Amino acid sequence: MKRFVFAGLASICAAGAFAAPVTYILDPNHTYPSFAADHMGGLSVWRGKFTKSSGKVVLDREAKTGTIDVTVDVGSIDFGMEKLNEHARSAEIFDVAKYPTATFVGKFTKFKGDSPTQAQGTFTLHGVSKPLTLNIDSFMCKFIAMMKKTVCGADARATINRADFGVDYGKAYGFNQTVQLQIQVEGSPAAP
Repeated sequence: MKRFVFAGLASICAAGAFAAPVTYILDPNHTYPSFAADHMGGLSVWRGKFTKSSGKVVLDREAKTGTIDVTVDVGSIDFGMEKLNEHARSAEIFDVAKYPTATFVGKFTKFKGDSPTQAQGTFTLHGVSKPLTLNIDSFMCKFIAMMKKTVCGADARATINRADFGVDYGKAYGFNQTVQLQIQVEGSPAAP
């Protein structure tokens, strides 16, 4: 009898050691892809955000693996100034009629404990795809009592040269083409 109990406990422990990956659906109301870009070669820094995004993250914290698939609606760009938003959407800059979305598809490549600290993948903007590394400065999952569910959140950053993607407006006027990306994101497990 002891042998059967021990074998049963061993199988339960072994099953727990192989946690399945969890799919998280990003919450567009708590996801904030933003950026900071130069104006006139150091005159000032202009900041903006994209107000519409969607995506999912598949994460196996125990195995230290996972994937990211995010889409941003480029037409939702918001500098807080409608005239500038319209110009950014035009063919002279983002050309959202032709290139309505930007995407990042990648996988987690570094962890600290069971929390991801870096992701590498492909960023596509303005019809051009380039490798991109996201550094994840913070990551946490916790049960939110008022929502009655577990939510995971992260704060990530990256740097791009927008001219590499064919978005080089202002280069002739001395605009620095380096753009700092800041992405705050939250997501919850997908419904079974």
